[in-house]
Amino acid sequence: MSKQSTQQTAIVTGAGGDIGRAICIELAKDGFAVLALDIAKAPNDETIRLVHEAGGTGEALICDILDANDRAKMVEAGRELGAISLLVNNVGAITAESLQQATVENFEQDFKINQLGAFACFKAIEKDLIENKGVLTNIASVNGLGVFGHPGYSAAKASLLHFTRLVAVEYGKFGIRANAIAPGTVRTQAWDERAKKNPQVFEDAKRWYPLQRVADPVDIAKVVSFISSPAAAAISGVCLPVDCGLTAGQAELAGTFAQSEDY
Repeated sequence: MSKQSTQQTAIVTGAGGDIGRAICIELAKDGFAVLALDIAKAPNDETIRLVHEAGGTGEALICDILDANDRAKMVEAGRELGAISLLVNNVGAITAESLQQATVENFEQDFKINQLGAFACFKAIEKDLIENKGVLTNIASVNGLGVFGHPGYSAAKASLLHFTRLVAVEYGKFGIRANAIAPGTVRTQAWDERAKKNPQVFEDAKRWYPLQRVADPVDIAKVVSFISSPAAAAISGVCLPVDCGLTAGQAELAGTFAQSEDY
C-alpha cells in the first residue's frame, strides 16, 4: 500500500500558517518527509522552501481537505514520499465571536473546517496508519476546554478532543496512537487584525497566563515533535495544553480569593 521505503511521511494540514510551518520544519528535522497541505499556494510553497533550507525533504500540495478528490491526491502524494505514519490535523478557522452574533451557517462552517476535515483526512489514510502503526496528532485549542469566546470554533475543538479519544480507544489495537494539543494564545499573523484594534493585546493577555507570556509557533511545534515520536510511545488519548499555564488557573484570581499578594 505505502511506498516500500524506510522513509516516514508526515502529513500536516494548514501548513502555510505560522503554526503549521513551524510544525513542518520541526518534523523535517526529526527525519520525516513532510507533505505540507494548504489551500493557499504561496505560503505553502514558502513552508516547503524552509523545510528544504533546514535540510529536510517534502512537498507542498494545494488541498481542500473537505474535497474528496483533493484528499485522494493527498494520499497519493504522501505514499510517493514514503510510508504515511503521521497525520497532524492543524488546519483551523474561526467565524463568529459570540453566540449572539453566531448563525447556524457559522457553526456549520466551524465544524466542517475544524472537525469534519480532521475526520475526513484521518479516514483517507486510515489503512496507511494501521499498516505503519502510525500516529494521529490533532491541534485543538484551550477553547475546547473552557469558554474563551468564538463559540462555533470552541464547540468544534471540543468535538475534536473527543474524536481524538475515540481514535485512541478504537484503533489502539492496531498500534495507532492519537493525542491532541491545546494551544492557548499563540503569537501568529492571525492575531494581526486583533492587534490593530488593540496594539496592547498581547500585553493585556499576559495577566491571565501564569508564565506571563503567550506561546509562539515553535513552542507548539516542539510539543508536536515529542508527542508524535517514539519518546511518547505510551501516551495515547490525552489532550496536552500548551498554554503557558492558562488552564491551570489565574494567579490574579487566586490572589483575590486567597487575599494574598504571593500570587
